[in-house]
Amino acid sequence: MKFSNGREAQVGDVFKYSNGTKGTVVCSMDLGQYSEEHPKEQWGYLGEGVMVETEAMGLVHYTEPDSDMVFLRGNEKTLNK
Repeated sequence: MKFSNGREAQVGDVFKYSNGTKGTVVCSMDLGQYSEEHPKEQWGYLGEGVMVETEAMGLVHYTEPDSDMVFLRGNEKTLNK
């Protein structure tokens, strides 16, 4: 899944919705990336997309980006890849 700026969503990326709520990518099934708190064994069955942890809604699974998701910053380990 890609953000509107063309960046492939990766574990550790932070974004915000138009209402100001922030979210962090905790799994990317598309890239095979999983955080320690959200391992492949728990979420890999979803097969595609990303799992996002949000301040207001908890965990949300996306296969396509929401139109009001705005990329804020990425995980330093993945920004330069």
